[in-house]
Amino acid sequence: MTTTTFKMPIDYSKWKDIEVSDDEDDTHPNIDTPSLFRWKHQARVERMQELEREKKAVEQERKKIEQEKQSLATVKAEDPEVQDKMKKLQEEENAVQEKDAELKKKERLMPWNVDTLSKDGFAKTLINKEKPRVDTSAMTEDEREEYYKRFIQENEKDMKQYGMLAKWDDCKAFLIEKPNLVCEETANYLAIWCLNLAMEDKVQLMEHVAKQVTSMQYILELAKHLDRDPRSCISSFFARIQTCEPEYQKAFNDELTSFKERIKKRAAEKVEAMMKEVEEEERQKRLGPGGLDPVEVFESLPPEMQECFESKDLERLQTVISSMPEEQAKYHMKRCVDSGMWVPDASVASVFEEEGENEENNGNEGNEMKEPIYSDVNSP
Repeated sequence: MTTTTFKMPIDYSKWKDIEVSDDEDDTHPNIDTPSLFRWKHQARVERMQELEREKKAVEQERKKIEQEKQSLATVKAEDPEVQDKMKKLQEEENAVQEKDAELKKKERLMPWNVDTLSKDGFAKTLINKEKPRVDTSAMTEDEREEYYKRFIQENEKDMKQYGMLAKWDDCKAFLIEKPNLVCEETANYLAIWCLNLAMEDKVQLMEHVAKQVTSMQYILELAKHLDRDPRSCISSFFARIQTCEPEYQKAFNDELTSFKERIKKRAAEKVEAMMKEVEEEERQKRLGPGGLDPVEVFESLPPEMQECFESKDLERLQTVISSMPEEQAKYHMKRCVDSGMWVPDASVASVFEEEGENEENNGNEGNEMKEPIYSDVNSP
């Protein structure tokens, strides 16, 4: 069985008068081809502009005649003067119609060119408008703090996800999808996250997030320099950083290194301050009834007294105190009492009495001294 295929002839005549000299390369070697193309294009544009001016003039003349005819319709048609005017207007209208027909024919016969081969498919363009930026500079401190808290609550998950990205293409796509993250609030949140990571000694993760902080700061600075919305500078930044321009890349790396050093220094300062705060809290907890620190008091005692407290030897302590000058003994014992290392009773007073009375009371069993209290005296 044989199959016969019929081919419909294609009519190419409608393309025979296309003027596309802008795309021709075959010109005389002594002629400046680019200049020739510019001249031809300019001539075409001028012809088209002249045709448009003629069409507008015809349209205006038609409207003028129509208005005059409407005004004459309000008066008596039997008036000879009115009839003459109507006849004249009709002649003018016929002339305008002939002119319009000529222009349409001229336009129809005009060769196609690169400016008329294609036209816009839609006369209306719809653009998704971004939400306006929130101006925090006009806010009070309380309003700014409240806005920041609300922003963190709504975007914390996305900000952390951005902070963990590594590839430039992924970062660009993520910010284009979520342009609301391109703001000072995101940069501040990521910087605080870096500080916390450094304080937790998670240096490698901190350095990774630090790169994202620097990227965000660069986008914000680029927007300030261009006086534009930061959201419109996302592609510009990544285009420059991905082309690996030596100077731009070096500046970015220098800023990143500087930021990481500042974070490490600030983290060390914060850790030191926190340690001092903890030490002070512990010191306040162990202060005695007189407001003295037993650790500090113990370290200030003479070595003989320190040995007595360490061994809890009461008899030796009494002997050491008795052998001291009265003022020195009173000074040290009062500090022991104020720090809580020593709980005084009636027998303590005997230690500070005159030497003769001390000797008499040493044998008095009714004035037995309590065991000293000096908890944590050996703690640093």
